[in-house]
Amino acid sequence: MGLSVERAALLMLIAAVVGIISRRLRLPYSIGLVFAGVVLALLPISPQITLTKSLLFSILLPPLIFEAALRLDWDQLRKDLGLVLVLATLGVVLSAASTTVGMHYFLQWPWITALLFGSLISATDPVSVIAIFRSANLHGRLLTLVESESLLNDGTAAVLFSICLSLAQGHSPTVLGITGRLLITIAGSLACGVVVALGVLALAGRTNDHLIELTFTTVAAYGSFLLAENLNLSGVLATLVAGLIVGNKRAGVRLTERGREAVEAFWEYAAFVANSLVFLLIGIRVGHEHFLGKWYAVGVAILVVLLSRAVAVYPCCGLFLKSHLRVSARYQHVLFWGGLRGALALALALALPQEVPYRSVVVSLSFAVVAFSIFVQGLTIKPLLRVFGEIPASQQPSRAP
Repeated sequence: MGLSVERAALLMLIAAVVGIISRRLRLPYSIGLVFAGVVLALLPISPQITLTKSLLFSILLPPLIFEAALRLDWDQLRKDLGLVLVLATLGVVLSAASTTVGMHYFLQWPWITALLFGSLISATDPVSVIAIFRSANLHGRLLTLVESESLLNDGTAAVLFSICLSLAQGHSPTVLGITGRLLITIAGSLACGVVVALGVLALAGRTNDHLIELTFTTVAAYGSFLLAENLNLSGVLATLVAGLIVGNKRAGVRLTERGREAVEAFWEYAAFVANSLVFLLIGIRVGHEHFLGKWYAVGVAILVVLLSRAVAVYPCCGLFLKSHLRVSARYQHVLFWGGLRGALALALALALPQEVPYRSVVVSLSFAVVAFSIFVQGLTIKPLLRVFGEIPASQQPSRAP
């Protein structure tokens, strides 16, 4: 069922209570929400709400991406852009290929099914990554790397998924066609974000009303995303670019001081609401899954996805060993273990056509990988950061993201 106002209000009440409890227990807020969603799913009065691709892409994802882009350190991102692009392109391809081979040989899946699973699970999820790492109060270059990679690799994963879906439906794209599609997706998404953001800033410069300025940024967030998606491009990449332009103080000088303060406060709250709904809905769906009868397949999927992440991170970082973009071994380990999967993978899995072989198993294993990612990797990433000295050994629990 859809997300009505009544159901949204109920979920927000639950999220607020979970936020208080998680803070007192010093648990990441997002993990507390997923656990609460699982508990809700087991109750006889569980809210009948389904996490769908349309709900995620049309309503919940744009504010999360836009707010993350507003807060990205543009100067640091520009320094590491080459490294981030390699991780977000070559890294995703390596991860998808490794996952495909593993699922085919270990579970005897047809190649096309393994390809689809590899493409949809290959990209790290910006929603999960940003929520978990911000709850750890991480700062500096490492935070920029994990956030920007998770934001940028969606475009590559989306193109890979569409290509694999075309193969599954009987089409045979050529190497030239695949390359062209990738370039068009990247260029088109960038253009959507730039055009919408610059247009919004130009209009915002004609008023001193902070509420109108805030309205224009809302148009930028949703307008860039929906424009790109309707053109079969990457909405995440378009909204990322729009947020970077609006958030860059040198590009966004047309916003008044009061307007900029209002924009930052509003989008922080909008991201909090969207985050709360996404993780609660993930938990509700995970609670309805039955993993015990698929324990072997679940174990194989988790292991294959982890190994594929290693194949993506370490060789890509190795390309920069002799350059100023060199990534330390500690950072590489954090990038590997912090490559969380989440709502994006689930949305793509749920969008698979019914005629795809093993579709129900692909969807179930996608939720299993996401559940492992959030609970196991999410709960252990903060201790790992403490071991590496990236955050203080004793740290007060952060506020909900």
